[in-house]
Amino acid sequence: MIKKVKSEILASIKNRKINVFILFLLSAFVILIFTKLSKEYTNTLAFTILKINVPQENVILNDSNMQLRITLKTHGFKWLNYYFKNPSISIDFDKDVYQKDSVFVWSQTKSYINNTQFDKHVEILNITPDTLVFNYDTNLIKTVPVVLRSDIKFSAGFDASENFILEPDSIQVIGPKVSVAKIKNVETDSIILTEIRADIQEILRLKLPENNQQITFSENEISLRGKVEKFTEGTLKVPVSVINVPKGMHLKYFPKEVSVSFYVSLSNFNSIESKNFKVECDYNKVNNSSFLIPELIAFPENVKNAKISHKRIEFIISE
Repeated sequence: MIKKVKSEILASIKNRKINVFILFLLSAFVILIFTKLSKEYTNTLAFTILKINVPQENVILNDSNMQLRITLKTHGFKWLNYYFKNPSISIDFDKDVYQKDSVFVWSQTKSYINNTQFDKHVEILNITPDTLVFNYDTNLIKTVPVVLRSDIKFSAGFDASENFILEPDSIQVIGPKVSVAKIKNVETDSIILTEIRADIQEILRLKLPENNQQITFSENEISLRGKVEKFTEGTLKVPVSVINVPKGMHLKYFPKEVSVSFYVSLSNFNSIESKNFKVECDYNKVNNSSFLIPELIAFPENVKNAKISHKRIEFIISE
């Protein structure tokens, strides 16, 4: 028992010595670090340019210089800030640059930058380059249409009773004239729907150019709406008229009426009349043949797939 107690006491003393040694070691390391960080060091860093107060009517192009290499002299504590975050320099276009020809030019002294961008514990030794040139372009605001990319299939007997509605159907594009001028329209993400028999209401993302921070768009998504109804087929007899008959010539043609088939919603079926359609034959298109070609010139907006059953109209020239 006495041996066990003696052994435990010796182990405790030994562990205490080890703990004291580790504590002294850590203290020495901390003192060394603080000693190192309190000294001054010289190094060169790449500073990112932050552009502020750029005139609203202008946009800085990406081919402009975006970094300054600055050689600094400061103590180690300050260097820690630069190593843990991306160093940057702010350039105020209201007071730090001047316009020359078709560019903005920045050229400031080391003392000016030292006083406006750094504190008193930092000394600037060198700046490369000493001048920055910012190419710019005039902002252009352009309205372009939205183009729907879709593959929509309806159930048998159903169809859209009106054109699909996009809200908004156009958006504004804002950016450098040279870039915006190339944009003719903006497409939606592709939408695929099958067996549709009810009204459509969807939110669609727009396919906007990626990695182009110089161009902004007024919208990044649009809504798609479509009214879907039950459809049926109808047929009507429509009178045929002939145009461009030479003066003094008398034509006799047959038939005087042709059948026109069409596809229409049940709700609009009873409102469709033959007078809503117009079928013409153009004598100038005869080309020495003995028949006229009937063409459907006009039909109601709310019908689909309107077509003429007769392909030819026979005619003779009478005295």
